[in-house]
Parts: sequence; structure tokens; C-alpha cells
Amino acid sequence: MHRMQLGLALAAAVGTIGWWEPVRDAPPAQVAQEPRGPELPPPASLQGDPADSIYRTAREALNRRDYRRAADLFARIPEAFPRSGYAADALYWQAFALYRVGGSRQLHEARDALRRQRERFPDAATRGDAASLDLRIQGELARGGDREAAEEVRRVAGHIAEPPEPPAPPAATDAPEPPAPPEPVRPVGDPGDGRCKDDGDDMKVAALNALIHMDGEKARPILRRVLARRDAASVCLRRKAVFLVSQGGSEDVEEILLASARTDPDPEVQAQAVFWLSQVGSERAVGALDSILRTSTDRRLQDKAIFALSQQGSPVALKALRTYAERSDAPESLREQAIFWIGQSGGPESAAYLRELFGRIKGEELRKKILFSISQGGGAESGRWLVGVARDRAQPTEIRKQALFWAGQGGAAAPDLIGLYGAFDDREMKDQLIFVYSQRDEPAMADKLLDIARRDPDPELRKKALFWLGQSDDPRAAKALQDIIEQP
Repeated sequence: MHRMQLGLALAAAVGTIGWWEPVRDAPPAQVAQEPRGPELPPPASLQGDPADSIYRTAREALNRRDYRRAADLFARIPEAFPRSGYAADALYWQAFALYRVGGSRQLHEARDALRRQRERFPDAATRGDAASLDLRIQGELARGGDREAAEEVRRVAGHIAEPPEPPAPPAATDAPEPPAPPEPVRPVGDPGDGRCKDDGDDMKVAALNALIHMDGEKARPILRRVLARRDAASVCLRRKAVFLVSQGGSEDVEEILLASARTDPDPEVQAQAVFWLSQVGSERAVGALDSILRTSTDRRLQDKAIFALSQQGSPVALKALRTYAERSDAPESLREQAIFWIGQSGGPESAAYLRELFGRIKGEELRKKILFSISQGGGAESGRWLVGVARDRAQPTEIRKQALFWAGQGGAAAPDLIGLYGAFDDREMKDQLIFVYSQRDEPAMADKLLDIARRDPDPELRKKALFWLGQSDDPRAAKALQDIIEQP
């Protein structure tokens, strides 16, 4: 990948973690962010094609935002007319319309439509947009607890987030690697180890479910007794009982789930209890998650609690994450996760907090994670701050280089980055800055690379600038390279 849009790539892949507002069951007007790609299919242009009239009607329905009808009509094209010239892209537009409708069933159907397109029409014109849409769908399904989708998101995010190895020669500085998002907790229904297949347990759970809907007061003592069991035969029942407790709506639900999270010997029961605590959404639930984070000695459970707190969106939950991030006695890997999720909470307040925390944190790895998290929030102030860290000679060189890289990725203003080149007096920082210029698409960045290639007194830096100009799509770059080659 030549242009490393790392923040955007992670955003598409970890829809699980709040970079974009997911589509749920809201009407189209409430969708916070459109999927990338064209808004409408191209106008009908295949006269005599057997699917031409259906395509025109489907396109009109999409234009009117009648997404359900549009999805149905686009789906008919490859089914009824598989050799139609519209068939390949119709599957993409079916998935697009279903995505706009939202809801778990529609998202699964949309994912299936994109898979059919990949299998049947690998050369479809919309295959690039389909890949982007597929990541957004997978991210939304992962937020809803779909294990397959979560695994796919992690796989793709892990692949995309790896910075490219600049071709050689000449060798270029490697980009820093952003932290990996933690694994979300699976909701009940997918215990993961294959042990819970007993039809008898299913009947018992069905009976408990019926009872809690008929008479919650009578059901809760039974559920408490189930969750108090510690025998191996009750493991699957306990895994499913935590879900039933969370749905009961009683005042003591947080207390019951907290007890399971802390004392149940089965790791899956503990994880399910933490997951459903995060879904309760009450102040007491946030307090329970904070309690787990502060007092538990189980790192796996603390990691789940950090993720659960990050999904609350409340000031109290954010404060709990901040407090943990500042704890010098906490495991560094967990503090990194807390910093990661603070960065994903967005807003100028979180960015200001992270900038202030950077000055108080001593560990270099933690400080690198703070630089990354600040870059993800964007904003002119954060961009200027990152540039300032890169300028600061009192900082370690590696910190300065990472601040410079994330300033470029985070959208720091082009004039600020261009002005840095003359401020640096060492080749290592200038080398990194040339690489940062090469990852931005603005004409001003290409101009700066051209200037370095023509006028910099250091021949090695001129070679680096020429190398990255060779990777550029800017037509002026090709002309400049030709001029240099043809010089007498």
C-alpha cells in the first residue's frame, strides 16, 4: 500500500471501537456517516439488456432512499438475469441498500451479497467499493457480538495497520506500528469451546427465560442459585444465566453480574458477566466495571473491563479509564489499552487530557501510544502539538520521529510540516520528514519533495526525495524526474 491511510483503515476495520457512528435501525436521515464510495449507481446505459428496466427502477428507489425496495430489486437482477451486464454490480448495490436499512439480519444479508459478488464476479467494477463496504458491515456486526465478523475485522485491521516497508534502494525509515485494539467480548450464544451443546440445558434455559418474563421476582432467586453453583455440570447453564439476569431489569442485576465476574471459576462466565454489565448502561454498572478494573488481579478480566468501560460513553466511565491509565502500579499493556480507548472517545477534552498526560508519563512505550491516540482525534490543535513534540530536541529521537509520523497521518497542516524541514539539522529527522511528505496527497508536499530533490546539499536526502517522487501520482513529479535525467 503506497498511501498509508492508517487511521482511516483502522477506523473501517474496528468499527467495533467508535471511529465512526454505526448504522443501526435508524431511518436513513439519522445515519451519521455514509460508507465510502459512490452515492448512486451509474445511469442505465445497456439498451436491450434484459435487466435494464429493473435496474432503472432499483436506481430510482435508491435515489428516493427507499432502501428496502432498492435492495429487493437489485437482488432480482443476478438471480433472474445472471448474464446481464448489470448483474455483477447489482450485488454491491443490494448490499449498500441493506447496509443503509441497518439491523442485524439486513447486515448479514448484505455481507452475504458481497461474498456472492466476490465469488461470481471477481472483476466487478465495484469490487474496490465493495471491499470498503464489507469492512464497515463486519465492524458493525462485530459490535453486535458476531464472532466471525470480529475475527475478520481483527485480521484485516492487523494486515492494514502494518506500515509498508518502503522499497529499497534507498532505505526509508519504518513507520511506527499503531496499537492493536483489544478483542471484544463475545455475547452469550457462542460459548466458544464447543461444550455447550446439551439439549437438556437448552430446555432449562428456555424454562428460566419463560419464568423471568412471567414473574421476575420468582425467577431471580432461581437464577441466583444457578449462578452460585460451582460444579462442572452447571457451566453451560451459568454461561447462559448471566444473559437472563441482564435482561431481567431488576435493581440488583449489577450486584449479581459483579459477583459472577469476580467469583465464578469459569473464565467464559466471568467474561459474559463483564459483557452484560457493559450493556446494562447504568451508573451502578459503570461502578461495577470500575471496581473490577481496580481490584481484580486477573489481567484478562481487567482487559475486558477496560473494553466494556470504553463502550459506555459516560463521563464516569471515561474518568475510570483515565484513572487507570495514570496508575504507575498497573500493567503497562493494560494502561496502553486504556490510553487507546481514551483516544477513541474523541473530542477536544480527551485530546487535551492526553496531551497533558504525555508530560507526566515516563515510559517511552506509553508515550508512543499517547502520540498515536492524539493523532486519531485529529484537529488543528493536536496537529500543532505533535509538530511541537517533533521540534523538541529535549525529547528522545524515537519519540520525535513518531510524533512527526503521526502528525502527518493525523492531518497536521501542510505549512507546519513543510516549515519543519529547515528547522531540523540532523539527517535522521529530515529523512523521516521526507517520508511523511510522501504519504500526503497535497500538491504542496510534492512541491517540497521537488525542492529537496533539486536543491538539498545532502546527496542522500536528494536521493530519498527522488525515490518518493517516483512513487507519486503527481504528474509534475514525472516531469521533474525527466528534467533531472536529461540534465547535461
